[in-house]
Amino acid sequence: MKIQHSFVAGTALALACAVGLGITGQAAEPKPAAGEPTLAELRTATARFRDIKVALAEGYIPDPMNMCETAAVMGRPAALGAMGIHYFRPDLLGVTAPPSPKVDGNGTHTDFRTPAVLIYEPTASGGLELVAIENLVFQASWRAAGHTAPPTFYGEPWDAMRDDPSTALDEAHMFAPHFDRHVWLYRENPSGLFAQFNPTVSCAHHKGGAHVH
Repeated sequence: MKIQHSFVAGTALALACAVGLGITGQAAEPKPAAGEPTLAELRTATARFRDIKVALAEGYIPDPMNMCETAAVMGRPAALGAMGIHYFRPDLLGVTAPPSPKVDGNGTHTDFRTPAVLIYEPTASGGLELVAIENLVFQASWRAAGHTAPPTFYGEPWDAMRDDPSTALDEAHMFAPHFDRHVWLYRENPSGLFAQFNPTVSCAHHKGGAHVH
């Protein structure tokens, strides 16, 4: 009887884990909080940005440092992977002046249906592939607007990014202290939907330049 009981309990536990992880072994898809868009709605709202020319026409501009961000460049383990090349909407970030010395702004935009940042992976053919969307608010402006805690999305607080002046690297990639949230809508991320880096993204084909293909 004890053996049978252990077998039944073990089977129940295995089934519970399978339900939680899904058939493919991936974690269950997170659920939006009240009033937030579903992932399907986000894809519908942003799919047009797979064409970089559409993004440019709608006011997105490349990272002023023209960098393809990797974990190693930002002082993190290389195995974490990369982010990619960031394209920004200055108006949504509240950026009104060139970096001096870091990019800063006063925006408090948090609607992912119109993301302030698009992230692309450079391809072997010289083009750009949309892999994620992102929103970003500068910490000083966010707090000046009366917020005492970071923004949240799907119940999770955004990441806090700040450069450590004691290191040679810039852990906030030339941006003033900010909160940000990546959403890997267009590239599966084994580290998680909202992780900062994606081990399946590479900057190997980044050559600089305008990247309009």
